[in-house]
Amino acid sequence: METPIDHNDVVENLNEVKAEIKTACLQAQRKVSNVTLVAVSKFHDADRIRPTLDAGHRCFGENRVQEAQSKWSALRQDFSDVSVHLIGPLQTNKIKQAVEIFDVIESVDREKLARALAKTFTETGKPLAIFIQVNTGEEPQKAGILPQEVDAFVTLCRDDLNLNVKGLMCIPPIDEEPSLHFALLSKLAKRNHLAELSMGMSGDFASAIDLGATHVRIGTAIFGKRD
Repeated sequence: METPIDHNDVVENLNEVKAEIKTACLQAQRKVSNVTLVAVSKFHDADRIRPTLDAGHRCFGENRVQEAQSKWSALRQDFSDVSVHLIGPLQTNKIKQAVEIFDVIESVDREKLARALAKTFTETGKPLAIFIQVNTGEEPQKAGILPQEVDAFVTLCRDDLNLNVKGLMCIPPIDEEPSLHFALLSKLAKRNHLAELSMGMSGDFASAIDLGATHVRIGTAIFGKRD
């Protein structure tokens, strides 16, 4: 069940977040145009998303293939220029569905998935951009390539499989200082000549921007909480 929220409030929230991103960019001496807001619309229905589309926002993040398909197949009919990112885990048996609905896969986290994506991209002629998810905290319950394995995995994806690797993504441990993980991700990206970093969420995106984030994933601050 959605927490009640007026459509005007959603747009106000969106504008407030964009203003905070602008402030963070100014403080970090970075161009606002170099930071993309991925509005995380997971668990929120199309009616809740539509006001942000009407307001001109075009980049969104979803966690699940089927949920995204149920919303964005219809929304794309009215807003064909949106970019929808998969920011949650992807099972290999859902790759073809994912390629149909998403524009970017941010959660490439294992060799089997990378090879399956490469095969599907070739078959469909639709090579999506990807980010490699890094488990910066080396948490056993969390998806992602371990930091010490990133160099080899980037080489596999980019050089051997010819995937369009745009950058790296991480979700820091909830009980640790996120800036340490953002700094590590930035270091790994620079070492592998990757220009883009997807890091930072509602509570820590200013720190992420200061450390080089090109994509920040913000949901609750825009759409409100979901019960």
